[in-house]
Amino acid sequence: MSAPPPAALVLDMRGLRCPQPVLRAKKALRSLSEGESLVLECTDPLTVIDVPHFCNQTGHRLAAQERKDALYVFTIVKRA
Repeated sequence: MSAPPPAALVLDMRGLRCPQPVLRAKKALRSLSEGESLVLECTDPLTVIDVPHFCNQTGHRLAAQERKDALYVFTIVKRA
């Protein structure tokens, strides 16, 4: 797994079930500036549906999506 960019905010969402990862991502994105990255580390398999859908609905860019064993890692870049 590649390391997130240095300016990325990383949220450990391990153990949280839907809809908590998306709700916390939404809140965290409010504190970021346009172009900054948010990295989500999740264990809920439903996040592979929820996070891309969230990005499509809000206009944020899903820059990366990766699975390593039972860990799902998403990198979201904030839009304007």
